[in-house]
Amino acid sequence: MHHFVSLLLIIIGLHVSIQTYVMDSDPDINRKNRWWLNVYYATNWGSWGFKDICPNGTYAAGFSLKVEQLSHGFWDDNTALNGIRLHCIDPSKGLSSSYEKYASVQSDVGSWGQWTEIKWCPSGLLTAFQLRVESFQGIEDDTAANNIRFRCSGGSLLQGAGTAWGEWGYMSTTCEGKGICGIMTRIEEPQGMRDDTALNDASMLCCD
Repeated sequence: MHHFVSLLLIIIGLHVSIQTYVMDSDPDINRKNRWWLNVYYATNWGSWGFKDICPNGTYAAGFSLKVEQLSHGFWDDNTALNGIRLHCIDPSKGLSSSYEKYASVQSDVGSWGQWTEIKWCPSGLLTAFQLRVESFQGIEDDTAANNIRFRCSGGSLLQGAGTAWGEWGYMSTTCEGKGICGIMTRIEEPQGMRDDTALNDASMLCCD
């Protein structure tokens, strides 16, 4: 059954990740007990970029997005969500709704759009996420991932300032460690005269 569902979603431009978390064994990542959090609902154009990890002792408490705003011209090629940036803080120094000192990490990003303002957890760390994704549009314009939501350890939901095409997928598994501490994104490179989609999928690293 899983094979049939996966095949069907590939045909319509989506893919299912049956495993919602994967243990990480990369020796270059100096963090303890690491899991990659994945989502079921994403598109699969492009390739996975590099991993970028919060400095030791810090965890993501906020995020910002690189977004190309919607354009409705007949020949316009929209790409919507192009990048995700995590903002990492040291929770031992206290949690609040904004921070002056933080480190920023990001994986590969698309070529279009502008960065939005940072959204911070009211109190806590990022612990789970979900993507808003538009499925394959045939001869019409594909945009792939359009937006992202994060759940904070305090229970709050933070929604990015992305675009509105597509549907929300399910939330990822909740981080069983302290919080999200890294990111990896799947980006389609510029396609020239063909349809561009930029960001297609994302995976978040969970750390103790």
